[in-house]
Amino acid sequence: MSASARTKRSLYMEWAKTRSHAKYNLATSGLIGVPRDEFLLNLNELEITAPGGYGYAPLQQRLARHTGVPEECIVAAAGTSMANHLAMAAILESGDEILLEQPAYGPLLDVAHYLGVRVKRLLRRFESRFAIGLEELQRAITSATRLVVLTNLHNPSGALLSAEMLQAIGKLAQRAGVRVLVDEVYLEMLFDKPAPFCFPIGNAIAGAKENPFIVTSSLTKVYGLSGLRCGWILAAPDLARRMWLLNDLFAATGAHPAERLSVMALDHLEHFRERARALLAANRALLDAFLDSRRDLECLRPPAGTVGFPRLPHGRDPQAFFQLLREKYETSVVPGSFFEMPRHFRIGIGGDTPTLRAGLERLSAALDAFAKK
Repeated sequence: MSASARTKRSLYMEWAKTRSHAKYNLATSGLIGVPRDEFLLNLNELEITAPGGYGYAPLQQRLARHTGVPEECIVAAAGTSMANHLAMAAILESGDEILLEQPAYGPLLDVAHYLGVRVKRLLRRFESRFAIGLEELQRAITSATRLVVLTNLHNPSGALLSAEMLQAIGKLAQRAGVRVLVDEVYLEMLFDKPAPFCFPIGNAIAGAKENPFIVTSSLTKVYGLSGLRCGWILAAPDLARRMWLLNDLFAATGAHPAERLSVMALDHLEHFRERARALLAANRALLDAFLDSRRDLECLRPPAGTVGFPRLPHGRDPQAFFQLLREKYETSVVPGSFFEMPRHFRIGIGGDTPTLRAGLERLSAALDAFAKK
């Protein structure tokens, strides 16, 4: 399908909403949602409507505390997807050139097409563990490049960009006069491991007139709080202000009950973090055992996160396998064609542990059956 035919839709999101569901759903990339009885809800703090303005002050204060970034650098957004859209739309004009990683999360590419920009690709190769090649990045950036777009942890592979690599990317961007948008929605899944958050790294680059990084994230993937749509953008103050003004065309004002609930969530975030940590520890052990048992699959094992991106053997029809997996084994994964790598599939481990265990057993049985065909 041509880029022009994709500009006003997201094929991946259509598939996720209408065709990903199965009895054993391994296609979801976030953490299983927090049930209401586990949410520390204070009804006395819940209101329906708030005065208008750019940002709900208590939420801005909590986000500043959570990110370690001044409030004037924070733009609230309806989830990471809207944060990415706002960030790109505030920077880019139709016909501008961007450099976008490949494989990429489909909606990032879709937004670029929707905005009418020219897209160049930066390969993140399976053979290189989906790392960024700094020299390759330097060659790809030209005088026409306005923005580099990356994810960290990488979606779909889960690969981590180190603080050293991000600092090198920031210095390169500073010299070239380009900005770097980094979607960090999975990064807090590192939990106790040192997390290379881009915005502080950008502030520390010597001689920088302005932080070259723009960062997006949310409470959706890590904490099982997708329904709150609590997302944010971190950007230099002037650019952040531009994004607030642009959002008047999209959302005008935030959904105030969700803003209030997000404040409650941020006030008790350690509770949700511990829930996520315990669930993912159990589920990652299941994924590791599954991968250990499958000599027919190749897979980078990321240091954290809820996703893996295995590669099927040569000589097999991936779509036929995914059809078999769904129809006979009642199990879904995300076909790699949505990430421009048809032999791969993305598997999510953020669901409940019994369902994941059963789904992996069915995935293994489907692989065995497919190998005999």
